[in-house]
Amino acid sequence: MTHRRSKLLHTAAVAFLAVALLARPGTAQNNGTTSTLRYGSGLLDIPVATVLPHLTIIGTYSGFGISIDNTQIIDRNGNVVGQGPAFDKWLSDGSIAMGLFDRAEIGISIQHFDDPDEGGNMLGAFGRVSLLPSSVRYLDLALGARYVTAPSFGDDYGNYDFQPSRFGFPDSRVFSGYNGHNDFSSTFTPYAVATATLPGFDAGPDYDITLNLGWGSGMFTAGSDLEFYRTASSNGLFVGSALNFSMGGGRFLHLMGEFNGFDTNAGLQIDFGGLRVGAFMLGLQHDGSSTIQSRKFGILGSIAFCAQHGGLCSNVPEPPAPDTVLLPAPPPDTVVIERVTTPPLPTGTPTSICLATGMNVQVMLTAAGDTLVGPSRVSMRDLGPGIVFAGSYAGDAEWFTEDEPVMVEERRFDKSGNPLRMDCDDIMQIALHEGVPVFVQRSAEEPYTMVYVPIAPGEWQGYEYGLQGTRGEMQGTRD
Repeated sequence: MTHRRSKLLHTAAVAFLAVALLARPGTAQNNGTTSTLRYGSGLLDIPVATVLPHLTIIGTYSGFGISIDNTQIIDRNGNVVGQGPAFDKWLSDGSIAMGLFDRAEIGISIQHFDDPDEGGNMLGAFGRVSLLPSSVRYLDLALGARYVTAPSFGDDYGNYDFQPSRFGFPDSRVFSGYNGHNDFSSTFTPYAVATATLPGFDAGPDYDITLNLGWGSGMFTAGSDLEFYRTASSNGLFVGSALNFSMGGGRFLHLMGEFNGFDTNAGLQIDFGGLRVGAFMLGLQHDGSSTIQSRKFGILGSIAFCAQHGGLCSNVPEPPAPDTVLLPAPPPDTVVIERVTTPPLPTGTPTSICLATGMNVQVMLTAAGDTLVGPSRVSMRDLGPGIVFAGSYAGDAEWFTEDEPVMVEERRFDKSGNPLRMDCDDIMQIALHEGVPVFVQRSAEEPYTMVYVPIAPGEWQGYEYGLQGTRGEMQGTRD
């Protein structure tokens, strides 16, 4: 049995690494997503299909209490044969999770740490790979697995193959080999999960809804035919949903509910930038007759560290309100005796310019190349520095004037060609470089070979991938 499990774990680890290396970048969740009690990001017990952003590290503590007047005594047939002593204990879990390349998440957990006669050490590891590319919006698919070492209770309990329960604490009544029942095996838990994200309405608060559906074996199915272990079972199917409110300033409120195949759980979590606190209730449908079939109240706390920024993670700041172009007010009307002839407005060709915000604005372009804005068609030259367009531009940045490259996802893009005009309807933002947005053509396919940065309102500069190598070859030919 031990040899089979070691071989299974080795095969699963190799498969996980292969999928992680071959899969295209998936959807990385922002720092406002929720934490499971002991398995990295997710709801309370079930996983989600998104993963943590690259090199984001989250440490989580969770704990809940169980208080029962009498425990149940279970025989080798899985039947309740008597009542045992009371059980009153606070149980704790800890985990550390890290995102890799915006497509994978790995982590470790500690669910119990004690002497071998008291349950021993229950240590775990987990991982998940997002399968769909980032260009697919609102839907994610992932494959993952969890592993937890089995508890131990010393020689006094005889020859039992103890297994971890779904609540993360050692229970001597949970073992493999009940007479007349399916094999109870919960140390290794592979699963597949899908997540759909539904954006909220434009009117009202800023929120979204996530819907999660998946199937897993191991801990999601073990014990489904044992009456003392379950009141309901879905044979591995799990579902859950979260309602996520943005309160601004990196603060989020999450309300969540789930069914993990055995228990109905609910909770809330609140984010304050890189810090999170929460409360939850496990087993809402239970009547409190045993340690397993009882309601359990608990608390959760986590801290998120962004290695790329060298400090606590804070959510991407909300974009500033669009700047307003203020034109000089016309002089007050004056009653005069003589007839005043109003000069005609300057003429030009209507056109649009693409701003760094990704929005087109309408202007007039004269034959002399001057740009007129506003109802009075005021020349931008006359307004001088008083006019400010929305967005960040690279025109005066030192890295732009010094022809330094643009880095996107660790890929180098070098300046290519002369400035050009772009239509905002044809491009989309994919990254930021030194505070300036980076765009690509909507029709372009990954991996991108050409990106564009705004250098002034209506003016864009192209940067090409692999251009440095091409230039080096040309220089070598001349030599």
